[in-house]
Amino acid sequence: MPEALIFYLFSGLAIVASAFVIGQRNPMYSVLLLVLSFAAVAGLFVQLDAPFLALALMIVYAGAIMVLFLFVVMLLNAPHEDTEEDLERGVPPPSSGRVKVFGALLAIVLVVELIGVVVASRRAPIAFAAPAVSSVAAIGRTLFTDYAFPFEVTSVLILVALVGAIVLARRESGEGI
Repeated sequence: MPEALIFYLFSGLAIVASAFVIGQRNPMYSVLLLVLSFAAVAGLFVQLDAPFLALALMIVYAGAIMVLFLFVVMLLNAPHEDTEEDLERGVPPPSSGRVKVFGALLAIVLVVELIGVVVASRRAPIAFAAPAVSSVAAIGRTLFTDYAFPFEVTSVLILVALVGAIVLARRESGEGI
Protein backbone atom coordinates (compact mmCIF):
# COMPACT_ATOMS: atom_id res chain seq x y z
CA MET A 1 0.00 0.00 0.00
CA PRO A 2 1.31 3.46 -0.78
CA GLU A 3 2.19 5.58 2.22
CA ALA A 4 -0.20 8.35 1.18
CA LEU A 5 -3.12 5.92 1.13
CA ILE A 6 -2.27 4.66 4.62
CA PHE A 7 -2.03 8.26 5.84
CA TYR A 8 -5.43 9.13 4.39
CA LEU A 9 -6.94 5.97 5.85
CA PHE A 10 -5.68 6.64 9.38
CA SER A 11 -6.41 10.37 9.29
CA GLY A 12 -9.91 9.81 7.91
CA LEU A 13 -10.58 7.20 10.59
CA ALA A 14 -9.34 9.58 13.30
CA ILE A 15 -11.53 12.43 12.02
CA VAL A 16 -14.66 10.31 11.63
CA ALA A 17 -14.21 8.61 15.02
CA SER A 18 -13.61 11.99 16.70
CA ALA A 19 -16.73 13.43 15.09
CA PHE A 20 -18.76 10.47 16.33
CA VAL A 21 -17.27 10.92 19.84
CA ILE A 22 -18.89 14.32 20.19
CA GLY A 23 -22.03 13.27 18.34
CA GLN A 24 -22.95 10.29 20.49
CA ARG A 25 -25.66 10.53 23.10
CA ASN A 26 -24.51 7.38 24.87
CA PRO A 27 -21.27 8.02 26.82
CA MET A 28 -20.21 4.36 26.57
CA TYR A 29 -20.09 4.53 22.77
CA SER A 30 -18.35 7.87 23.01
CA VAL A 31 -15.55 6.41 25.15
CA LEU A 32 -15.10 3.44 22.83
CA LEU A 33 -15.00 5.69 19.76
CA LEU A 34 -12.37 7.83 21.48
CA VAL A 35 -10.22 4.71 21.88
CA LEU A 36 -10.66 4.08 18.13
CA SER A 37 -9.59 7.66 17.43
CA PHE A 38 -6.49 7.20 19.60
CA ALA A 39 -5.65 4.00 17.71
CA ALA A 40 -5.86 5.86 14.40
CA VAL A 41 -3.59 8.63 15.69
CA ALA A 42 -1.17 5.97 16.94
CA GLY A 43 -1.15 4.56 13.42
CA LEU A 44 -0.20 8.01 12.14
CA PHE A 45 2.65 8.16 14.67
CA VAL A 46 3.93 4.79 13.47
CA GLN A 47 3.87 6.06 9.91
CA LEU A 48 5.88 9.11 11.01
CA ASP A 49 8.57 6.79 12.44
CA ALA A 50 7.62 7.61 16.03
CA PRO A 51 6.78 4.20 17.48
CA PHE A 52 7.47 5.34 21.04
CA LEU A 53 4.79 8.04 20.77
CA ALA A 54 2.36 5.54 19.29
CA LEU A 55 3.02 3.06 22.07
CA ALA A 56 2.82 5.75 24.75
CA LEU A 57 -0.46 7.01 23.31
CA MET A 58 -1.99 3.55 23.33
CA ILE A 59 -0.69 2.60 26.79
CA VAL A 60 -1.31 5.88 28.58
CA TYR A 61 -4.45 7.17 26.92
CA ALA A 62 -6.23 4.15 25.52
CA GLY A 63 -4.93 1.80 28.18
CA ALA A 64 -5.20 3.87 31.34
CA ILE A 65 -7.19 7.06 30.91
CA MET A 66 -9.92 5.54 28.74
CA VAL A 67 -10.28 2.57 31.07
CA LEU A 68 -10.68 5.08 33.90
CA PHE A 69 -13.30 7.03 31.92
CA LEU A 70 -15.10 3.82 31.02
CA PHE A 71 -15.04 2.71 34.65
CA VAL A 72 -16.43 6.05 35.85
CA VAL A 73 -19.16 6.05 33.19
CA MET A 74 -20.16 2.51 34.11
CA LEU A 75 -19.97 3.28 37.83
CA LEU A 76 -22.14 6.37 37.55
CA ASN A 77 -24.52 4.49 35.24
CA ALA A 78 -25.03 7.50 32.99
CA PRO A 79 -27.04 6.16 30.05
CA HIS A 80 -27.49 9.56 28.36
CA GLU A 81 -26.08 13.01 28.75
CA ASP A 82 -29.53 14.55 29.41
CA THR A 83 -30.50 13.55 32.93
CA GLU A 84 -33.65 14.43 34.82
CA GLU A 85 -31.57 16.43 37.31
CA ASP A 86 -30.18 18.61 34.51
CA LEU A 87 -33.67 19.27 33.20
CA GLU A 88 -34.92 20.13 36.71
CA ARG A 89 -32.04 22.56 37.26
CA GLY A 90 -32.80 24.31 33.99
CA VAL A 91 -29.71 23.18 32.10
CA PRO A 92 -30.65 23.53 28.43
CA PRO A 93 -30.58 20.31 26.41
CA PRO A 94 -28.05 20.14 23.55
CA SER A 95 -30.85 20.58 21.04
CA SER A 96 -31.81 24.03 22.39
CA GLY A 97 -31.16 27.16 20.37
CA ARG A 98 -28.64 28.72 22.77
CA VAL A 99 -26.42 25.66 22.75
CA LYS A 100 -26.53 25.43 18.95
CA VAL A 101 -25.62 29.13 18.56
CA PHE A 102 -22.73 28.75 21.01
CA GLY A 103 -21.51 25.64 19.17
CA ALA A 104 -21.72 27.44 15.83
CA LEU A 105 -19.70 30.37 17.20
CA LEU A 106 -17.04 28.00 18.51
CA ALA A 107 -16.92 26.26 15.11
CA ILE A 108 -16.44 29.62 13.36
CA VAL A 109 -13.61 30.52 15.76
CA LEU A 110 -11.96 27.15 15.06
CA VAL A 111 -12.18 27.62 11.29
CA VAL A 112 -10.73 31.16 11.55
CA GLU A 113 -7.84 29.87 13.68
CA LEU A 114 -7.16 27.03 11.25
CA ILE A 115 -7.12 29.41 8.30
CA GLY A 116 -4.76 31.70 10.21
CA VAL A 117 -2.38 28.85 10.97
CA VAL A 118 -2.37 27.66 7.35
CA VAL A 119 -1.71 31.19 6.05
CA ALA A 120 1.07 31.76 8.59
CA SER A 121 2.70 28.44 7.80
CA ARG A 122 2.83 29.25 4.10
CA ARG A 123 4.63 32.54 4.74
CA ALA A 124 7.60 31.14 6.66
CA PRO A 125 8.58 27.50 6.71
CA ILE A 126 9.00 26.01 10.15
CA ALA A 127 12.50 24.85 10.98
CA PHE A 128 12.51 22.02 13.47
CA ALA A 129 15.35 21.75 15.96
CA ALA A 130 17.43 18.63 16.22
CA PRO A 131 15.88 16.02 18.48
CA ALA A 132 16.92 16.56 22.09
CA VAL A 133 16.49 12.92 23.06
CA SER A 134 17.84 10.10 20.96
CA SER A 135 16.56 6.93 22.63
CA VAL A 136 13.69 5.51 24.62
CA ALA A 137 16.04 4.87 27.55
CA ALA A 138 16.95 8.57 27.64
CA ILE A 139 13.26 9.51 27.59
CA GLY A 140 12.55 7.15 30.49
CA ARG A 141 15.54 8.42 32.45
CA THR A 142 14.44 12.04 31.94
CA LEU A 143 10.82 11.24 32.81
CA PHE A 144 11.66 9.52 36.08
CA THR A 145 14.42 11.91 37.19
CA ASP A 146 13.73 15.46 36.00
CA TYR A 147 9.94 15.06 35.72
CA ALA A 148 9.28 12.59 38.54
CA PHE A 149 7.22 15.05 40.59
CA PRO A 150 4.79 16.07 37.78
CA PHE A 151 4.48 12.40 36.83
CA GLU A 152 3.48 11.44 40.38
CA VAL A 153 1.15 14.45 40.75
CA THR A 154 -0.68 13.32 37.62
CA SER A 155 -1.11 9.81 39.01
CA VAL A 156 -2.43 11.18 42.32
CA LEU A 157 -4.84 13.45 40.43
CA ILE A 158 -6.21 10.48 38.49
CA LEU A 159 -6.54 8.49 41.72
CA VAL A 160 -8.43 11.35 43.40
CA ALA A 161 -10.81 11.57 40.41
CA LEU A 162 -11.48 7.83 40.65
CA VAL A 163 -12.11 7.96 44.40
CA GLY A 164 -14.38 10.99 43.92
CA ALA A 165 -16.43 9.14 41.33
CA ILE A 166 -16.78 6.16 43.66
CA VAL A 167 -17.86 8.39 46.54
CA LEU A 168 -20.44 10.16 44.36
CA ALA A 169 -21.84 6.89 43.07
CA ARG A 170 -21.90 5.35 46.55
CA ARG A 171 -23.72 8.33 48.02
CA GLU A 172 -26.44 8.11 45.36
CA SER A 173 -27.03 4.40 45.96
CA GLY A 174 -26.86 4.78 49.76
CA GLU A 175 -29.57 7.44 49.98
CA GLY A 176 -32.38 4.97 49.35
CA ILE A 177 -31.38 2.72 52.26
